[in-house]
Amino acid sequence: AVSTGPPADTKPNYQEITGPLGKWMDTIFLVVFRMKLAEQVGGPDSTKPLWDYGGITELASRMNREISDRGEIQKRAQATLQSIFPSWLPSQYDVLFSKPFPAFSARMNAWATYVGGTWLMGECEINDVNVTDTGEFGKDQGLLVKRCRFLEESQCASVCVNSCKIPTQNFFAQDMGLPLTMEPNYETFECQFSFGKTPDEETERLAKTTPCLMKCAAAGALRQFHDEGAIATNNLATAATSANAELDPLQPPIGSKCSMMGED
Repeated sequence: AVSTGPPADTKPNYQEITGPLGKWMDTIFLVVFRMKLAEQVGGPDSTKPLWDYGGITELASRMNREISDRGEIQKRAQATLQSIFPSWLPSQYDVLFSKPFPAFSARMNAWATYVGGTWLMGECEINDVNVTDTGEFGKDQGLLVKRCRFLEESQCASVCVNSCKIPTQNFFAQDMGLPLTMEPNYETFECQFSFGKTPDEETERLAKTTPCLMKCAAAGALRQFHDEGAIATNNLATAATSANAELDPLQPPIGSKCSMMGED
């Protein structure tokens, strides 16, 4: 089966969605993030203006097309997050907040992600989540992304998993000392952040084995590239050319898990 995603005619006007600090700060966040991402991707930056959101999805998609090792993609995306913060901050945060005050730290990061990430993900809200298998309640330790802009603009489940979900979880757990579980929904484009919750095997398996999205520009052409580490030359060239073209919503189903994902 193929994930169709939400109806295109219900797509929000993301340009009108701003974080609590206002449009001006959102633009600064976007520009800084794009510059850091371009450094990690390497090669030329997108030709789109520096403040154009499309430049970020172009860079992320190119990184997934050009690098066959999904682990390397995840490392570069995590390095992008690391480079945004002062080098001393993550390790000190672990010592000062994550370890001695885990619940407070989880709430703080939920709010920080809401303030600093709305421009990237779209409309968000703080919510309560279960943070353990036994149903332990985490008040205000969650962030619900109502319809993820990054996923909707990229239209690629593997870009979501390899360039966002896994590296973000790793950044918080490995660099900040705070477990995080992200649960994207490829039918609604919602994504639930649960700070303080360690990802479980089933959640990760479901994310990594999700079917391709119907509108994915790769259309399965990168399966061999990522699974075997070799370029499927004809199909890859077609996918790269069509990545920025108008996509046919009626293209035939792919029928299996996303081409750029797999079990490591």
